[in-house]
Amino acid sequence: MTEDSENNQHAGIEPRKVALPDIFRLLAVFCVAIAAGWGFERLGVPLPWMIGPLVSTAAIFALGLVKRQVPNKIRIVGQVVVASQVGLTFTPAALAMLLEWAPVIVTTSLMTGLCIVAVSALLSKASGMRLSQAFLAGAPTSPVEAASMAIKAGIDPTAVTYAQTLRLSAVVIILPFALFSLSGWPDAGRTPVHWGAFDVFGATLLGAIGLGGALIARMLRIPNPNFLGPLAFAAALAAAGYGPMPFPGLILALAQVVLGTWLGSNFQRRRLASAGRLTLHFAASTMLVLGMCSGCAVVIAFATGLNWETLVLGAAPGGVVEMALTAKFLGQNVSLITAFHLTRIFMFMPAIPWIVHFMVRHERRNTPEAVS
Repeated sequence: MTEDSENNQHAGIEPRKVALPDIFRLLAVFCVAIAAGWGFERLGVPLPWMIGPLVSTAAIFALGLVKRQVPNKIRIVGQVVVASQVGLTFTPAALAMLLEWAPVIVTTSLMTGLCIVAVSALLSKASGMRLSQAFLAGAPTSPVEAASMAIKAGIDPTAVTYAQTLRLSAVVIILPFALFSLSGWPDAGRTPVHWGAFDVFGATLLGAIGLGGALIARMLRIPNPNFLGPLAFAAALAAAGYGPMPFPGLILALAQVVLGTWLGSNFQRRRLASAGRLTLHFAASTMLVLGMCSGCAVVIAFATGLNWETLVLGAAPGGVVEMALTAKFLGQNVSLITAFHLTRIFMFMPAIPWIVHFMVRHERRNTPEAVS
C-alpha cells in the first residue's frame, strides 16, 4: 500500500477493497448523479453538472442507501480533465493581463489567508477543537491533502476531512447561487450547454498531456499534483501558441459529475452522526469565512475599480478546481480567477505543514495531556 492510500485509509477517504456489489452500487450512484445534472441544467441551476451530482449523492450517502465511498482515484480523473482544460486559457494575452493584475492578486490572496486563520481561531474557541485541528479544517487545501497533513502531525483527520468537504461543498453551492441572484437568474428553459464536436485525436492528446503533467508533478512532490501538473503543461503549450483543441462539453460535464459525486459521497451517514454539533460549528465557520472573504473582495474591487464578481470568485475560500468551473459557467475570466487561487496555493501550501507543526508544539507545551 502506498503512503497516499494509507493516509486515505486512516482518514476514511478511500476503502481498502471494492467488491463487485460495491461496483454496481457506485455505478447506480453515478447514474443518479448524471440524471441530477441533466435535471439541474434544465432547471437553470448554476453549475448544474457539479451541483446536481453533489446534492443527489450527498442525499444518498446521508440516508445510508450506499455506504462505500466513491474512491479518490476516480476524483483524480475529474481533476486532470478540468486542469488540462483550464490550462488552455493561459494564452499570451491572458498572461500579460495576469502580470498587470499581480499586485491585486497577491493582496487578495493574503487577505483570504488572513480571513481563514482568523476564523480558524474562532472555530477552535467555539467548538473546543485544538487550534491545529481547526486550522487544518479550514486551511486552503483539499480534503485529501488536509487529512494527510493531519495524520503526519498526529491529529485526528476525521473532523478535518469532514470540515474540508463541507467547506468546498458550501462554497460550490452558495457562491454561484448568490452571484446568479445578484446578476440576474437565467430562464429555466434556456438552451442546454452545447456539447461540441467530439475530436477523438484532440481529446486523447489533451488527456495525455494532462496525465503526463500529473505524473511528473507527483514525482516532483508538487502540492495538488493532479491539478497543478496538468495545468502547468497545458498552460505552457497554450502560452507558446501550441495549445491542443479543448475537450468537448460532454467530457467536461462528465468531469464535473465525477468531482460532484466524490464530494457528495463524503457526507456518509456515520460521519454525520458522529459529527454532532461540530456540523453546526463547521457550517457557521464556513459561512463566516465566505462572508469575510467576499466582503474584503468587494472593498478591493471598489478601491481598484475592478469587476467585483471577479474579485469575489478570486477570493473565495473554495478549491481551485471548483472555482475554475464556477468561473467558466458564470462567464468570468477563467485564467484570471485561476491565477488568484494558484497564487494562494503557492503562497500558503508550503507554509501549512510548518504552521501546523508550530501549533502542535505550542499545544503540547501548554497542555501536555491534550490528545488529538
